[in-house]
Amino acid sequence: MRAQDGAGPYAIRCRVYYEDTDAGGVVYYVNYLKFMERARTERLRALGFVQSSLAGQNLLFVVHSSEARYLAPARLDDELSVSAEVVELGRAKVRFRQQVLRVADGALLCEGHVVVACVRADTFKPQAMPVALRTAFAADGLGLQ
Repeated sequence: MRAQDGAGPYAIRCRVYYEDTDAGGVVYYVNYLKFMERARTERLRALGFVQSSLAGQNLLFVVHSSEARYLAPARLDDELSVSAEVVELGRAKVRFRQQVLRVADGALLCEGHVVVACVRADTFKPQAMPVALRTAFAADGLGLQ
């Protein structure tokens, strides 16, 4: 997977593999959430934060809630562009707007919102996001709320 160059929301590209499809030859619905997870993880990495390092600092990001709308199927060998755009930033949560597009024709296949919460790894209780991370998100074009 690689990051998208240019303006617009942060996005990665990935390929649909056989393991991603169901018996009908289309991407199984839950796999879109996996693609979205990868885009959010790479968004963090691009900002200079690695989840394994954060976990070593007793900090995790966990999915609080998600919603998805499926518009068209992706199929075996399709190349996808998966975006992760921060639309809300709180003390201990981030709301992402995410889209999955087919690169070949730009078709919107799936879109949704995912809220991730920052929690302590040892207790899973909410934890304020590190200032450096909030600042990185804010510098990425989102004002602190």
